[in-house]
Amino acid sequence: MTREDQLFKALEKGDSSALDELIGLYYPEILRYCLWHAPNRSLAEDAAQETFLKAIRYFDRYNHRGKWRPFLYRVAANTCIDMQRKMRNTDISIEELVTEPAYDDQSMEAAELRQMVRGLPSNLQEIVLLRFGQDMTLREIAQVLDLPMRTVQSRLRSALKQLKKHFTEGGSL
Repeated sequence: MTREDQLFKALEKGDSSALDELIGLYYPEILRYCLWHAPNRSLAEDAAQETFLKAIRYFDRYNHRGKWRPFLYRVAANTCIDMQRKMRNTDISIEELVTEPAYDDQSMEAAELRQMVRGLPSNLQEIVLLRFGQDMTLREIAQVLDLPMRTVQSRLRSALKQLKKHFTEGGSL
């Protein structure tokens, strides 16, 4: 039995501290996911918090079958999409949005790799991010994106081919 399963059993028995531990278990990786999609750290933190608020709000509808992580990522993805829609509908200047870097790791290679991944089509970016940035399995990615696993596999293969081509030839994506 995984720690996640133990926490869900404790929640069923009414142990509210299990909810805090469950959130603590996944908050860092959900925040890291939101950092990829947000223009700054503050908005990413807001999106991560909103993700957990939504998950808790609809907790009574969730039936635990060992798929909490993909469920959280689906909620986070939808929250980030909503956030981006709201950003497009407001009159905020670029200077206000980019007040701080969205990532803590400022190494040259990491920045270049992020730029390369951002050069991929958005449907491929998301798969690469979930697979390598969030260390998700292909099955989990399929659940998060609501795609067949074969589609996830082929899109990941396509993204890796494009990245390899860019690396070896130094060309654009």
